[in-house]
Amino acid sequence: MKYKIQITVTLFMIVLFTSCGEKKAETKDTAALPPMPPAYKTMELQPRKISGNVQLPGVMQPYEFVQLFPKISGFVKAVSVDRGSVVKKGEVLITLEAPEVEQQVAQARLKFTQAEATYITSKDRYRRLLETSKTPGTISPYDLDAAASKMQGDSATAQGEYANYKAQETMKSYLTVTAPFDGVITERNVHPGALAGPGTQNAKPMLVLQQLSKLRLVVDVPEQYAAQVNHGDNVHYKANALPGQDFTGAVSRSSQSLSSNYRSETIEIDVDNKDNTFKPGMYAEVILPTSGTANAFVAPRSAVITTTEKKYVVVSDNGVAKWCDVSEGNQSNDSTEIFGNLRNGDMVVTNASYQIKDGAQIK
Repeated sequence: MKYKIQITVTLFMIVLFTSCGEKKAETKDTAALPPMPPAYKTMELQPRKISGNVQLPGVMQPYEFVQLFPKISGFVKAVSVDRGSVVKKGEVLITLEAPEVEQQVAQARLKFTQAEATYITSKDRYRRLLETSKTPGTISPYDLDAAASKMQGDSATAQGEYANYKAQETMKSYLTVTAPFDGVITERNVHPGALAGPGTQNAKPMLVLQQLSKLRLVVDVPEQYAAQVNHGDNVHYKANALPGQDFTGAVSRSSQSLSSNYRSETIEIDVDNKDNTFKPGMYAEVILPTSGTANAFVAPRSAVITTTEKKYVVVSDNGVAKWCDVSEGNQSNDSTEIFGNLRNGDMVVTNASYQIKDGAQIK
């Protein structure tokens, strides 16, 4: 009995080692096989463009904005407004005083009066001589011409003095600073008694006036979308300071050129702000409609390979891989517009990878 058990165990061990050896051989043979090449999918390119929306940041700016500097030097006599004051066009904001300007105006007026009196005298003398010359032999032609020249010279002098007098009066008017438009005073830097004038106060403006009842929402549109945004397009925007509120508007104007620094076109959206909902300086997220780019091809994003040097797609040319440099346009979900040396009907690999070498066989 004991010998039978030993024989059975021996046979079991032999069978076990034999099966393990076969499995190891099978595993070794399987590992020696080359990996199966991946299955690449292709699609035929057709001209198409992607229309949709693009979200861009914007900033609220006053519709009109002015920094008020003094035209001439003078002491601040009175300031009738302060920060936050609502003013109307033509309202007096600051009054300056400069005694020397008053004296210059008085002196210019006196000179004009004198010149005018001289002109009136010479004019009257010429008329008398002209009337007397009608009697032959009483007045020589030379005296008559001299009187006429004197009258014309005095007239020119009187006109010059009058122009100088008006110029001095204009300079005097600069002592009174008025509001050029309706708005709100947002900054004040002077007080009564201060000396104000060009170059004083470290070139700070006396007052800053902004029109807040109407604002400009300024947005910089990247170059790739600039040609797709048109005047009058409806837009939606949200102010970061007013969460949960949506607003609508329309593109009012654009710069019609690209900034050399940022390669973008600046557009503006007029914002009605009579209820003071917005404030200048607020940031907003603007959703602009894009019409798509003409002559574009659309491919899955997975078809575009991006490296540190370029972007390209893999075109299957009768089963041979060909790299084609591309640039991207509008994007939507998993699709993107591509531009490059592509033709209608080209077969593009949709599940491309950088492992596909230029000139390799594609199955």
